[in-house]
Amino acid sequence: MHSSLARYLIFFQYIGTKYSGVVKVPPQQLKKKGVQDHLEAAILRLRPENHVSLYVSSRTDAGVHALSNSAHFDLQRKNKAPFTEEILRDAINFHLREQSIRVTRAVRVPLDFHSRFQAQSRTYLYRVALGPDKTQIPLSDSELCWNLCTTELDIDSMREAAAILKGTHDFSSFRAINSDLPFKNPVKTMDQICVQPGSSFTSNHFHRHIPFWELTFTSKSFLYKQVRRMAGALVAVGRGRLSPLSLKKVLDARDSTAFPQGLSAPAHGLFLTNVEYRDEDLKFPKMTTSEEQNLR
Repeated sequence: MHSSLARYLIFFQYIGTKYSGVVKVPPQQLKKKGVQDHLEAAILRLRPENHVSLYVSSRTDAGVHALSNSAHFDLQRKNKAPFTEEILRDAINFHLREQSIRVTRAVRVPLDFHSRFQAQSRTYLYRVALGPDKTQIPLSDSELCWNLCTTELDIDSMREAAAILKGTHDFSSFRAINSDLPFKNPVKTMDQICVQPGSSFTSNHFHRHIPFWELTFTSKSFLYKQVRRMAGALVAVGRGRLSPLSLKKVLDARDSTAFPQGLSAPAHGLFLTNVEYRDEDLKFPKMTTSEEQNLR
């Protein structure tokens, strides 16, 4: 029996509260680990022959959550056929039992597939709650939204501001000043920016109506902390602290120092909800008869 190298794409979710972000942290960091650290540790317990490294499609920072992030990796078993997709998913989850991380899907992909570069779009969702104070927010939502401690927002002005940000622009003003990727192209196309009503995860059982709003952003890629800055700016417009015209001036400045201090939205309200791929990129070619016999 011959072993065979297989490449897999996994989709995974996590509550980011207790992690330093999605990517690995330096070995000397003893406090919070990254989601990638725990995923790789779980895969290593499957006893692969090769050194396993995950290539994560979408970076999220400490405290940011994901309903669907993705990553690819190679796996080779000693004298055994590759795992089926379902068995691989369940085996990784078995070793993640103590973590707030779950693999939702595994797909065997061609050996030249890349989870980051072949992603067609990424969608982020930012949740805000209009509770008068933090004690009014259900416990199940308290670390999964931004409680604005206000009871209303100017939604029409927020949607006017969202329309300004939609489309192709130089988003240098929305890049974090301390970005470790200063030479990344700041021109991005926002395919979707919308403001719509949301809900509490336990609204039917909380016996108190708390208005939730969701800000959705879709693009092929984003600058470092761009989504949190856009979300914070839209909320500032909704609270009357920034006008749509002022937001356009910030955008047109193309300078990260032009972004008003203190407006960036906190991490814990942000979710990566989807990483989209073309179906044809995920299709793994069927084995020939001779290849199937080699695996028996």
